[in-house]
Amino acid sequence: MRDHLGRPLVAVTGMGAVTSLGFGVQDNWSRLLAGQSGIRRITRFPTEHLKTTIAGCVDLPEEAGGEVLTSPLRVERMAGFAMEEAVAASILGAKGSFPGPLFLGMPPVEVEWPDRFLLTREASNPSYAAMTAVTGGHRAIYENYLFGGVGERLAARFGTRGAPISLTTACATGASAIQLGVEAIQRGECTACIAVGADGSVHAEALIRFSLLSALSTRNEEPEKASRPFEKNRAGFVMSEGAAALVLEDYEAARARGATIIGLVSGAGERADNFHRTRSNPDGRAIVGAMKNALDDAGLEPGQISYVNGHGTGTPENDKMENFGMRAVFGENAPPISSNKSMIGHTLSAAGALEAVFSLLTIRDGRLPPTINHDEPDPSITLDVVPNVARDATVRHVLSNSFGFGGQNVCLVLSGEPA
Repeated sequence: MRDHLGRPLVAVTGMGAVTSLGFGVQDNWSRLLAGQSGIRRITRFPTEHLKTTIAGCVDLPEEAGGEVLTSPLRVERMAGFAMEEAVAASILGAKGSFPGPLFLGMPPVEVEWPDRFLLTREASNPSYAAMTAVTGGHRAIYENYLFGGVGERLAARFGTRGAPISLTTACATGASAIQLGVEAIQRGECTACIAVGADGSVHAEALIRFSLLSALSTRNEEPEKASRPFEKNRAGFVMSEGAAALVLEDYEAARARGATIIGLVSGAGERADNFHRTRSNPDGRAIVGAMKNALDDAGLEPGQISYVNGHGTGTPENDKMENFGMRAVFGENAPPISSNKSMIGHTLSAAGALEAVFSLLTIRDGRLPPTINHDEPDPSITLDVVPNVARDATVRHVLSNSFGFGGQNVCLVLSGEPA
């Protein structure tokens, strides 16, 4: 079977997920539908004198003894868990020998403060030149912070084919990884691949940087109520971590081997605005363009979308921009939209992949996850945001939005299996 442009259909045959709500797709999905929050106080590093002291943290087994892993190692552990679950669900290939490439979306890396302090102590000098001079005895630091190293180690563990692709496009990263995988299958470069989005950036330096941008919620006294997308009293996003993996396959090849088809990635659209390092262009053209490009790529009209998995960060500017974009694309008949970030926070590089997983589950189960903490509607948000309680619905196609810092925007269309 082919799509409207004559390309192979791209099926999803396996999924894996880890968030602050728990480990595994089903555990996360059941808690999302129940409207539970994974946001809590940060305990892995001191937060005295910080404006924000909450996050969506994932507690890894390796950290149970008190050791805190660096962000790249946390990314590797969570991505590995999600990949393990996705590959097992797909029943594709022998263990440790996956018959396709890896596309890994992850955050940029740099040496974190604890290791910088270690190098400074050894050098007895806080300058970068002095720290660099003593790094020769710390091969582990070099390997931990090598951006491509995470993908190389995961590729070796799962036996993926070819050189793994590691990429970062800010908050759109997870969706970008899926888009690369879809396009590789459409071009005939492979019949299967693994697309992953993962982020482990809840560490002191990253938290302070986002705080200095006035981007984070400071509702510390009630962590579970801090993430409030589309609500009148929203005041910033909640930084979180997690990972999701999807096994993508040529639909005909998957059917031929008797695979269970979870759904399709039927469209992907991107549009950058090159306006500002962190802000989106107020005219909204890039956001509107990304949504329209995804619909065009899927060969769908706006009225065929049943539900939108919103970017919905809970920042005043972003939510208004998404509302504007939705009205520009869908007019007065906009479908329901909700934000998973109200429960799991903003997982940054993992967000697009996690939201793709939840979008496919929305189609499978006919249940719209809610936007929790919606106590007081904002008159400027004119959309049905599925407030507070999950809802039954017939869902055929979902648009999943990922709008990143620097105007990097990617939208995906997820669909049910062809009748």
